Amino acid sequence: MINKSDIPYLPRGVRVQFDKVRDGWVLLAPERAITLDGIGHAILCEIDGERTFQAITDTLSAKYNAPVEDIAKDTAGFLGALKNRRFLEVRT
Repeated sequence: MINKSDIPYLPRGVRVQFDKVRDGWVLLAPERAITLDGIGHAILCEIDGERTFQAITDTLSAKYNAPVEDIAKDTAGFLGALKNRRFLEVRT
């Protein structure tokens, strides 16, 4: 579960990169990769290791003119799944 005050970040060795072979964005970790869709890429582009989950969802809501509650729900699910698979960590 991701809380509003949590600060998500990509741990050492995990990065977002454009993959020329797949012609798309991927999330890379040692010996693992996840192909990202546009939404996943947009979310991960906002993660800087300094802003809270709330600040990230507020930014995405303003950027895409969508209700913050919807953005928060979808983003929490996505980031929670990445956290469970150890592609993401959070500071409280």
